[in-house]
Amino acid sequence: MTDAPSTAAALGTLFLVDRSARLRMTFSGAGAKAALGGLVTSDVAALAPGQGQRAVALTPKGRVIALVRVFDRGADLLVDTDAAAGDGFATMIKKYVNPRLAKYAVVTQEVACLGVYGGLAATAAPVARVLGADATALEALAPLAGQTHGDGDQGVFIVHSSDLAPAGLDLFGTHARIESVRAALVAGGAVIASAEEAEVARVTAGVPEWGREMDGETIPQEAMLDELGAISFTKGCYTGQEVVARVHFRGHVNRHLRWLSTEQLLPVGAPLLDADEKTVGEVRTSVFAPARGPLAVAMVRREFEPGAEIRARTASGDVMARVIRMGDPEAP
Repeated sequence: MTDAPSTAAALGTLFLVDRSARLRMTFSGAGAKAALGGLVTSDVAALAPGQGQRAVALTPKGRVIALVRVFDRGADLLVDTDAAAGDGFATMIKKYVNPRLAKYAVVTQEVACLGVYGGLAATAAPVARVLGADATALEALAPLAGQTHGDGDQGVFIVHSSDLAPAGLDLFGTHARIESVRAALVAGGAVIASAEEAEVARVTAGVPEWGREMDGETIPQEAMLDELGAISFTKGCYTGQEVVARVHFRGHVNRHLRWLSTEQLLPVGAPLLDADEKTVGEVRTSVFAPARGPLAVAMVRREFEPGAEIRARTASGDVMARVIRMGDPEAP
């Protein structure tokens, strides 16, 4: 939690985030797409080289194991996910993917990831200048699309990312290469974001993190992962599909992740109450977002639609909060 509007991101500065703690895996071979596609919610088979997508790995009961990103690099698939979800995802892969049909490897230690954020247009030019790439081509990248610049240990895979706000580029490469890029960007005026600043940027992007807003009891639609484009409702079978499809076609979930806008920071874990003093949710993350003020992410009963008011109980008394659809760019 942070309580001061000090984040470099809010000032429109080009800011750098070390994302190397996230799990990274590669999948290769003729069966790679089929193997991974049978375990996640997105249509991996439809990816073309240079494209990427979000996906969700689920338990057989349709609960979230990990929200992942899948990038088709042509020669292989690069997959990453939150650090807290890494062990669960890697365990799932080792359990279900036959390495003789699809070769996979955890490359977290070999491959670093640096986030360069502040808006795609603002990040494309300095990244291109440092790498000797084409700024126009980087600025034209579709969401989650990527391209490789350079060869061997000097190669950097560049991805258009909206994991943090304002959006930018994630750079993947050897630790030495990424460190050299980081140093060059800092010399050019980029600011290294603190962990608290990066958290503000993530929350304002509306992208939930496993272990914070999501856990092993979360159904994907509760965390709004369908609205993040992480679920295909037309692809073939995958683990946990029955629950996800039933919610989508025949029912609804009883709770959703929502932003809460308040006059003061809410403590994580604060219960949310209805008019009858019944608990209808709880605060899962709380930050001070300079563009919005105090902003929390909470799991809230579906009866509390965006625009509704809800009470949060704190040690110093009840605080009124306004429910906002998480990730809504038009929300005040």
